[in-house]
Amino acid sequence: MAKSNEPVTIKKYANRRLYNTGTSTYVTLEDLAQMVKNGEDFVVYDAKSSDDITHSVLTQIIFEQEGKGQNLLPINFLRQIIRFYGDSMQMLVPRYLDMSIENFTKEQSNLREHFSKTFGVGGFGVLEDQVRRNMEIFDRTFKMFLPNGRLDETQGTAGAAGAAAPADDFDELRRQVAEMQKRLDRLGEGGKKD
Repeated sequence: MAKSNEPVTIKKYANRRLYNTGTSTYVTLEDLAQMVKNGEDFVVYDAKSSDDITHSVLTQIIFEQEGKGQNLLPINFLRQIIRFYGDSMQMLVPRYLDMSIENFTKEQSNLREHFSKTFGVGGFGVLEDQVRRNMEIFDRTFKMFLPNGRLDETQGTAGAAGAAAPADDFDELRRQVAEMQKRLDRLGEGGKKD
C-alpha cells in the first residue's frame, strides 16, 4: 500500500493521551518516536483547542530520549541554544540548524556506504572523528553569534572578540560550511587528501 503524502493527525486529549486518527488507536511518545524514525510524518493537535502542538510534542520526545541516557545533544550545545532564547540572533538559529541537519542527513547515506566499503564494520572510528570535527565547527559557529563575540583561544584570530563585523561572521560561517562540504565530498570520493 502506498504511503499518503498527508501527515497523520494525532490528537492529544486533556488526560495527555495521544490518539492516532489514521489507525484509530491510542499511541505513546515512543510510538511517535518510532514513526519519526520510520519517516512517517504527523501533526499533533490539542483535541480541545485544535492548536498545533507538534513542536512541543517533538521536544518532549527528545527530552524523554535524552532522559534515557541516549545523549545526542552535547551539554555545550544545549547551553548555547538556551543562550539564543531572547537574543537578537534567535530568529536565525532554527534555519541554520535546519539547513545543517538537512545537509548532514543528505550526506549520511553516502558516508555510511563509503565507510562500509572502505573500512568494513570496524571503520566507524573515522566517522566519530568526523562528527567530532563537525561538532567543533558547530561550536565555533554558535560562539560567533554569542553576545560580545565571546570565543575561546581555539577559534584563532578570525573570530576574536570584537574583531569581525556581523557580515564578516556570516562570510566566515559560509567559508566553514563550504570547507565542511569539501571534506564530505572528499570522503565520498574515497577519502583523498589535499
